This record gives sequence, C-alpha cells and structure tokens, in this order.
Amino acid sequence: MCHGPGPGTVLGMTDSIVELRDLRAVHGAEPRQVTALAGVSASFRRATFTAVMGPSGSGKSTLLHCAAGLDRPAAGQVIIDGTDLGGLDEEARTRLRRDRVGFVFQAYNLVSSLTAAQNVGLPLRLAGRRPDPAAVAGALDAVGLAGRAGHRPSELSGGEQQRVAVARALLSRPAVVFADEPTGALDTAASRQVLDLLRALVDQHERTVVLVTHDPVAAAHADRVLILNDGRIVDDLAGTTAERIAARTALAEERC
Repeated sequence: MCHGPGPGTVLGMTDSIVELRDLRAVHGAEPRQVTALAGVSASFRRATFTAVMGPSGSGKSTLLHCAAGLDRPAAGQVIIDGTDLGGLDEEARTRLRRDRVGFVFQAYNLVSSLTAAQNVGLPLRLAGRRPDPAAVAGALDAVGLAGRAGHRPSELSGGEQQRVAVARALLSRPAVVFADEPTGALDTAASRQVLDLLRALVDQHERTVVLVTHDPVAAAHADRVLILNDGRIVDDLAGTTAERIAARTALAEERC
C-alpha cells in the first residue's frame, strides 16, 4: 500500500506556493450542518494573482480561511510553501502564518491608539519580537505611505488605512498574501489604489496574491478567476474582463 507524506511534512519544492487537495469543510452541527467546501482542489503558483468569486454562502471565505491556516478543514490537505499544515499544532501553525502568510481583511483591524508604523509592527510585538524600524518604514514606503508613519487611523482615509493593513501583511515578507474583500468598504478611487497595490506585489515583488471578492472589476485585476458555488469550483477563468467575469459568475449561479 502506498502512503502519502505525513501531516506537517516539508514537501519538495514545486511551482505552487499553496496547494489545496480535496478540501472539505462544514459549518454547524447536525441536523443543521452545512457543507461549506465539498472537495475543493486548487493550486496557486508563485508570483500569480488569483481572484475567488461566488455568491454568498458559496464557500469562498471558508476556502480562503482554510488556505491561510486560520481554520482547519474537516478533511483534505493544505500545503503552504512546501509544508503540509495537517498535523501542525497551534503554535506551529501560528508561527507559519506569521512568517509565511499575509492576511488582509475587509475591516482594517487597526488599533486606534497606535500610529501607522506601530500598527504595522504590532503582530511581531505580539509574538514577542521587536520590529525592525527600517523594515516597517520599507513596508509603509511600499504601499505609498512613507510620509504617514506617525499618523493614527483616525487621521487616515479608509484607503490609507487599508494600505496600512497591507503593509502590516507584508512586514514578514510572506510567501502568499490572502485578501478577503479588502475593497468592500472603500470608494472607487481607494479601491483602485488597493487593487493596483496588490497587482504590484505580484508584478514587481513576485508575491502570490489570493483575493476573495464579489466585484468583477476587482477580479479583473487578477491573472485567474475561480468561481465557487455550493462549495465547489464551477469555473476557472484565465485573466479576462469584468464583463466576462460577471457573465460567467451569473451563468454559474444559474447552473447550480
């Protein structure tokens, strides 16, 4: 009998920075248990930008949280940068997320009493490490906020606050950045700035970005669009227009 690599194993290097294998997830308990992911397999290559779309309840946020190691799937494998997360204990998972994963939420999750620079360095401080001031300054400079390091969130626009959140995600030079509806609370101009920033992370800094969004215009910034419905991938599009993405998303909803 053949056996695959054990959980927590460091696997051989591949072109994929994240691999999902037959991922299954459920919410709630019987008899009201809901299947959120029904056997999803996907890979995300280095230096690519993937958007994940689908209607509410399709499983896209669950997929993102499992892929980032924030939630544990009921079954299946999540492999990040060659490491299978399956058997890692919570301390090891936290360490991997801190060192190899960046996450940007729709809510900026900034501490109001801290400056932009302090917010960027906060995750490292919480982990008992002293942030390198030069690295913090570099992360803020990378998102166009070099001159706003001393400003608190109340002194920043919504778009600037989200860029601080992106800088925070970048501080550890992660292998992959996950973004869950990062432009959902922003106006059109601020949304474009954040999306252009995520695009630049791929094109100029060779990061891998996985974005969950309901907006075809946001998804059109990506190289690839995965469309989910009922916990399954129902379409996989190469980079295309917002109009075509919207049409394929509507068609996928009708089919399911």
